[in-house]
Amino acid sequence: MRHTALAVVAWFLCLCAAAADAQPGTASTTGPSGAQSAAASLGGFLARVAPGEVIPGADRFGPVRESPLVAPAYRADKLLGHVYLNSQYVDANGYSGKPIHILIGLDLEGTIVGAKLVEHSEPIVLIGIPERKVVAYLQSFVGYNPVKAAASGKGSPHPDIVSGATVTVLVMGESVVRSAVRVSRALQAGGAAPAPAARVLDPQAGPSVDWNGLLQAGAVRRMLLTVGQVNKAFVDSGDKEAAQRPEIAPSENTFSDLYVALVSHPAIGRSLLGEEAYETLAKSLEPGEQAILVASGGGYSYKGPGYVPGDSFDRIQLIQGAETIRFRDRHHRRVASVHAPGAPELKDIDAFLIPADSDFDPVAPWRLQLLVQRTTGALDKAFVAFDLAYQLPEIYTKAVAPAGGGASTAASSTHAAPEALDSGPPLWQRIWYSRAAAIAVLALMLGVLTVIFFFQDFLVRRETLYLRVRYAYLAGVLVWLGWTAQAQLSVVNVLTFTTALREGFHWSAFLVDPLIFILWCSVAAALLFWGRGPFCGWLCPFGALQELTNRAARALKVPQYKIPWRVHERLWPIKYIIFLGLFGVSLGSLAYAEMLSEIEPFKTAVILRFMREWWFVAYALVLLAAGLFIERFFCRYLCPLGAALAIPGRIRMFDWLKRYRECGNPCQRCFKDCPVEAIHPEGHINPNECISCLHCQMLYYHDHKCPVRIQRRLKRERRSAMAPALGAESGAAAAAHAQRPAETAP
Repeated sequence: MRHTALAVVAWFLCLCAAAADAQPGTASTTGPSGAQSAAASLGGFLARVAPGEVIPGADRFGPVRESPLVAPAYRADKLLGHVYLNSQYVDANGYSGKPIHILIGLDLEGTIVGAKLVEHSEPIVLIGIPERKVVAYLQSFVGYNPVKAAASGKGSPHPDIVSGATVTVLVMGESVVRSAVRVSRALQAGGAAPAPAARVLDPQAGPSVDWNGLLQAGAVRRMLLTVGQVNKAFVDSGDKEAAQRPEIAPSENTFSDLYVALVSHPAIGRSLLGEEAYETLAKSLEPGEQAILVASGGGYSYKGPGYVPGDSFDRIQLIQGAETIRFRDRHHRRVASVHAPGAPELKDIDAFLIPADSDFDPVAPWRLQLLVQRTTGALDKAFVAFDLAYQLPEIYTKAVAPAGGGASTAASSTHAAPEALDSGPPLWQRIWYSRAAAIAVLALMLGVLTVIFFFQDFLVRRETLYLRVRYAYLAGVLVWLGWTAQAQLSVVNVLTFTTALREGFHWSAFLVDPLIFILWCSVAAALLFWGRGPFCGWLCPFGALQELTNRAARALKVPQYKIPWRVHERLWPIKYIIFLGLFGVSLGSLAYAEMLSEIEPFKTAVILRFMREWWFVAYALVLLAAGLFIERFFCRYLCPLGAALAIPGRIRMFDWLKRYRECGNPCQRCFKDCPVEAIHPEGHINPNECISCLHCQMLYYHDHKCPVRIQRRLKRERRSAMAPALGAESGAAAAAHAQRPAETAP
C-alpha cells in the first residue's frame, strides 16, 4: 500500500511538472516572428481547401496579410472577400483542450459567405453528431453580417435545435460569431458613416396612458399567431415528422397572443403595473438592470405546461445584436394583472429582469423570440421560432450628442456595434447560468450521497430501507443524470485532462460543461475519503443500468454465475491494461485514443439512449446481457474509467468498511455475496475493485445473515430463554429455605 501511494504521488508530480513546463496553447502573434508563424499557420490550413469552399466563386487565394491576419480571395483579378482562421482571433478551445480550427470567409461587406471545419480533436465530444451535421450547423451562419445585425437589432443565427448541438458545437458557433465581429471591425466592413446623435432612455419622458394608447405608441408590441400559421411554419421548416403532426384545431383559432413592453421605463411601467407594483419592481432592479413585461393569451404558454419555480423559461429568449438573453426563475417576477385600462384578459403575465452584465441597450432594437415546440418522437422535438420585434419609441428617449466629431467620430461609430457584440461574459459562464436548475439538482444528489456515506451505519442496519434508498438513487442517476442530463463521465475526460496538463491547461475548456465539471470535482474529493466507490457504485449511469437490469433478472429467476476466484483475479487486471493502452495512445494522438475509447458503451447506452448504428447498439447489449448473469460484468473486467479512478483511489485517507476478525477465517459469507467479488477469500476488501455498494455493511449488521451476528444473537436468545428458568430455581430455593425451622442455639 505504501509503495503504491508513493508511486501515485510521483506520477501526479510528474504530470504537474509537465503542466508547469507546458506553454499556453495560443501562439503569440506579436512581433515579426509571431506574425510570420501565424501567417504560416493560416497558409497551411488554406492549402487544404479549395478557395470556392470558403468563398463561393473564388479560384485562388492571395498572399496572407499580417494586419489583420487574413487571406484575400480572388476570382481571376477580382477581389471577392477575405478568409481567416477563427482560432487566431478568439479562444476556440473545445472540450479536448485543443482549438477547433474553422476557416471562415467574409465578403467585401463583412457577411459570412462560407465556413469550413478544417481540424479539431473532438470526436468523442461531438456525441452522436456526424461530420455532416457539423457542416450543416456551420452553414447556418452563412449570410450573417455582424455589423448589419447590430445596426438592425438582429441577433446571430441559432443552430437547429433538433440536431442536438453539444457544448463543443456551442463553442464553434461562439467562435464563428465573435471572430467575425473582430475581423469585420479590423477590415472596417460596412463603411464609416457619420455618427448620428445617440439616444438614451429618458426616465422623465412619456405620459401614463391606457392600453390602446400604449399599443398605438409602440410602447407595447403584439404578435398574434393562429393555429394555421404555426402549422404552416412547421411545413415550411422541412421537418416531415413535425409537419405530419399538426395542431388539431381550426386554423383561424388563436395559438398565441403575445405582448411585450419595456416596463423599467417609469411611464410605461406605471401604466402597465400600477404605481405600487411599479415601485416594488423598481426597487428590485440593480443599477444597470432593465425589465420587460411578457404577457400572452391563447393555448400556447411561453412558460410551458410543466413550469415549476426554479425552472428556466426555455420557450422565450431575448435577442439583441449577437447577444441572446435567456431567462431563469431568478429573473422572474410574477404580475397579478395588467393595470392599464382597456387591457384584455391574459392568461400569463410576468416581468423579467435583464441583468446589467448582459450589455442590453434598452433604446436599441431587440426582439423576443417565441420557440414553438412539437413532439416528433419519444425523445425528439422539433422547433420553429417566431420573432416579436421591439424598439422603444422615441418619445421615451432623448438625444445625446456624440463625443468628439469629424472623422474620428465616424470611425468610432463604425466600431461601436461590433465592440458591443464582442463583449459580455464568456461562453462557459452563460452555459452555467442557463443550466442553473440542473446544477441545483446535481448538488442535491451529491448532498444526499454524502449523507448516505457519512451516516451509513444508520442506513445499513435497516435492510429494507437500505435497498429502497439504493435502488431509488440508482434509478435517479440513470434516468435523470444519464438519459436526461447526459452527464456520464468517461475515460476520455481523464485522457483530456492529462493531455491538457502536458500541452497547456485552460480552465475554460473544462468549465463549458458544468455537470461534468462538478461531477469530476466531487469524484476527486471522494477519492480522498472513500476511493472510487462513490462514483462507480452510485454515480455512474451505466453502472446503475447494469445493476438495475441485473436486479430485474434476479426477480425473473435468471441464474447467476460466480466466477471462480482464480479466474476472477486474472480477469480484473484487463481493465487496467485497457486504460494504460489508451493512455499510451493519447500521448501520441488524443483523437485516436478517443476513438479507441469506444470500448466504453457509455455513449451508446446513456448519451444516445441506444439510438445509434446497429454495431454500437449490439456491443452495448452484449455487455448488458452478460451483466444479467454476472452482475456488473463490464465494471469488473473491462471499464477503463474504473481503472483510472482506482489508481489515485489507493491514497484514500480512511477505511470506512467494517470487518470482523472472523471474516475470511472461517466465515465466507461476504466473499460469496459481494456483487463484484471485491472481497478476497481471506476476508479483506480490495479497494481497487470495491464499488462501495455497502452490501457487506448491511450483512455486517444483519442478525440473520452474518454468521458472526447469528452466533451472537443465538447466545442472547439462549441467555434470555434461560433467564426465567434460573429465576424460578432461585425463587424455589429461597422459599424452601424460608420454610425450614429456625436453628436454636445450644
